[in-house]
Amino acid sequence: MSKLKFTVFISSLVPFFWLAYALLTNQLGANPVEVITRDTGEWALRFLWLTLLITPLRAWTGWNILGTLRRMLGLYVFFYAVIHMLLYLWLDQSFDVAEIIKDIIKRPFITIGFFSFIALIPLAITSNNKMVKKLGGKRWKQLHKLTYFIAVASAVHFYMLVKQDKTEPLIYISLLIILFAVRLYKSNKKTVKMASSLR
Repeated sequence: MSKLKFTVFISSLVPFFWLAYALLTNQLGANPVEVITRDTGEWALRFLWLTLLITPLRAWTGWNILGTLRRMLGLYVFFYAVIHMLLYLWLDQSFDVAEIIKDIIKRPFITIGFFSFIALIPLAITSNNKMVKKLGGKRWKQLHKLTYFIAVASAVHFYMLVKQDKTEPLIYISLLIILFAVRLYKSNKKTVKMASSLR
């Protein structure tokens, strides 16, 4: 493992250890369960946005080494999303399957969050080189386009979750629009260049 990957790996665990420490030392306020559940969800979002940032950042800087971080960051999205989901299933619903199903149906933001998490699972399972070879590069890339659906659904989930001040979820949505716009611009530029070369 390179020094950069090791640094990113350790740094990505800092939020987890901080939340665990804050929970054990009663630093999360009157409702620590709500805080830690929300924070793990937000960290999943942050890592997802960082994953989406890798491609344009690598194109702008020419630092190809950034591409080696994408899968690791993607797995940290899954790591924090799993904690977020487990906290909901355990502390909010006590693993009561009937109540969980009822809640998923009843509350749209839970529905969206649930399906976002389900969509993450095949991406996590196929994140290793063995699965890339097994699926083939083309099919693997098509499958991992689920990332865009997950990003949009997660942003909507967060927006619907926040009841009063929508500033923070709107910031995430704005950043996502920028990331998508950059990708669209790059794709259109590539298409125009290919069309010109065929003339």
